Amino acid sequence: MSLRTRLISLACFLSFVSAGQVPKVNGVYGGVPTTTSVIPDAVAEPLVSGTPVAGKMRFIENSGVCETTPGVFQASGYADLTTSQSMWWWFFEARNNPSTAPFSIWLNGGPGSSSMIGLFQEHGPCRINTDEKTVSLNPFSWNNNVNMLYIDQPIGVGFSHGTLNVTGAKQAAEAVWNMLQIFFADPTFSKFAENEFAIWTESYGGHYGPAFASFFLSQNAAIEAGTIKGTILNLKTLGIGNGLTDPLSQYPEYMTDASSNPYRPTVSNSIIQKANNSFFESGGCKSQIQSCYETGSTSTCSKAQSFCNDNILSPLIGNDDVYDVRAGSNDPYPPDITGFLTNKTLMSLIGAEQTWQETSDQVYDNFAKTGDWMLNSAPDLETVINAGIRTVIYDGDADYICNYMGVEAMVNNLQTEFSSTYQQEAFQTYTVEGHSAGMFKNAGTFSYIRVFGAGHEVPAYNFTGLATGQAAAQFFTQAMAGEPMTST
Repeated sequence: MSLRTRLISLACFLSFVSAGQVPKVNGVYGGVPTTTSVIPDAVAEPLVSGTPVAGKMRFIENSGVCETTPGVFQASGYADLTTSQSMWWWFFEARNNPSTAPFSIWLNGGPGSSSMIGLFQEHGPCRINTDEKTVSLNPFSWNNNVNMLYIDQPIGVGFSHGTLNVTGAKQAAEAVWNMLQIFFADPTFSKFAENEFAIWTESYGGHYGPAFASFFLSQNAAIEAGTIKGTILNLKTLGIGNGLTDPLSQYPEYMTDASSNPYRPTVSNSIIQKANNSFFESGGCKSQIQSCYETGSTSTCSKAQSFCNDNILSPLIGNDDVYDVRAGSNDPYPPDITGFLTNKTLMSLIGAEQTWQETSDQVYDNFAKTGDWMLNSAPDLETVINAGIRTVIYDGDADYICNYMGVEAMVNNLQTEFSSTYQQEAFQTYTVEGHSAGMFKNAGTFSYIRVFGAGHEVPAYNFTGLATGQAAAQFFTQAMAGEPMTST
């Protein structure tokens, strides 16, 4: 994946580099800025005039962009949370039986990364071509049998614009809940309000997914109890790809992955040993994460993020791509979508009012200042699993930044009603039309799958004998049908 570089001039000459879904700050992936780069209530100016009305929607129907399957409805635009906060979304009706098909939102990570990444690089109705200017129809699109809504969140991300006041995953959950209440209240989309609902996400989605699902369940309960008013979201499924959920479980595995991932070591043994010392030493990464867990202090958690990413996450990747260890640091795959989405003709067609950027450094900065990165989202994930929500944790075995070894360690440390069963289960080979595509386990309504030959954005990759996104489409379809992972 290429490093899309944007240097922001600040008083202290702080530099951010947009690198896929995780910004590089002063040379450190997931680093913490040493000064602020945004006034919290700063407002981005839209390029195209519009009149936001709090609690209402503004959108364009059937732009003809991306989804070109005859008869399939699409719409794109804004849900105005307030008169100064407009959240961008792009909706694609299911290609088959949309009235009864499940409804899913998709959220990319960062924090601060646009969900247009998932749409155009991974599993949307079209996929960006290598020329970075055109798109091709995707036969393995996730909207084949599911109504898909891609959301740029929080405010300030992607095409969204307005007052920036979200500093963590739990605040983000509340904002997206409000956005969805506006969405389902609109006459065009109210018919989907009672359909089965799902959340799929990746990367920082290891924080977003558990926080959003847990919050949505609590809001549903409050509506049922009559303490608040609103539309119940019929949450049935949560999917998280290559996610950061439990740093204390996941960070030790950076050393393991750097030395023994399935492809090649990323750095020398001496660098791995230095990082290992930084994790276990007195006052090191481990103790700082533990202090963050115990106190929840923004300064403690932010310092833990800075120390751990500076001394462990960043140096261990060496000259390889953090999203695919098989490639060099300037890997151009998946193709950059910036030129496509900043084309003014396209922006006019879809109703976009803000110049698109892959990752908002301002939003990332606001999260980094609170240390939200280092908070433990596993308790929320356990709550969701124990509530009976079908949960799928998946990852690509070539990813480094949220590597499968760390994800599996996180899963092994979960305490749910299915944990004992999960531990007793042996991994099985996951096949797609007879082709070996990964390893999986099922336990109750919980499933974990490791996908062979895939990087950070699992649906963007293929494996021998399979088309791009084919394996991901299979496990997504199975989960959305309420089924466990099953080989074909």
